[in-house]
Amino acid sequence: MRLVPDKIKSSLRAVCAVDGGKNRKWALLIVGLFAILFSTFSAFAQQPDPAKPVVVQPGAPGAPSKILPPSTRAALPPRSLADVEFMQGMIMHHEQAVEMTAMIPSHTQNKDLASLGARISSSQSDEIKFMKRWLAARGESVPKTMTNMPGMDMSHETSPDNPSGSPHDTMALMPGMLTPQQMEALRAAKGAEFDHLFLVGMIQHHNGALTMVKDLFDTAGAGQDAELFNFATDADNTQRAEIRIMQTMLEKEKEEPKEKR
Repeated sequence: MRLVPDKIKSSLRAVCAVDGGKNRKWALLIVGLFAILFSTFSAFAQQPDPAKPVVVQPGAPGAPSKILPPSTRAALPPRSLADVEFMQGMIMHHEQAVEMTAMIPSHTQNKDLASLGARISSSQSDEIKFMKRWLAARGESVPKTMTNMPGMDMSHETSPDNPSGSPHDTMALMPGMLTPQQMEALRAAKGAEFDHLFLVGMIQHHNGALTMVKDLFDTAGAGQDAELFNFATDADNTQRAEIRIMQTMLEKEKEEPKEKR
């Protein structure tokens, strides 16, 4: 592309020829200014219309990026059946943990246990909301909250019509969930007995959640969704930390004289 039109160049040559080239310096200065002006105008003219957003799709390693049409819209990442089943099952799993923590105020005066229970209840209630939003956004069914549930496995009992004990996959007990018998024992306990059953039961419960996360990531093609991946890894880290806290509380319980409990 020519930065200076031919007519302007001819005029500048004529200026340089006058008086034996005395005006050469001025001519060169003018040429430089014109070059800057034309290059600036050319660069501005090549810029895209600011009213039209530019959508760029990064290329794979070593491949160039692509400019997509302005009408391009983002889409949710693909998900596997294992992703959906994990979220549906973990909602049921979390709801039992929240049910367990709800017993604390009426069953014990242990302040450390009350603090731990409040932490578990708050974090898992928020996670339940997240998981329900995740499923709804993808058009997947959201498990209904069970309010009249011993151990949240109302469809887990066997019958002639249901020999396997799990006609609805998400209704069956998830790994680590307390059985109806364990939940009834927890409801019937008070004081130190309740504290012990709660800690043992919640450690079992948390370990089950860790199993669910491991099974998810061990499944080919599962756990690739960024939101789900972040949630699952955060839940894994949080529950490992809480298991350590509860194990310490159990050790402390063993050291305390029975008359003080």
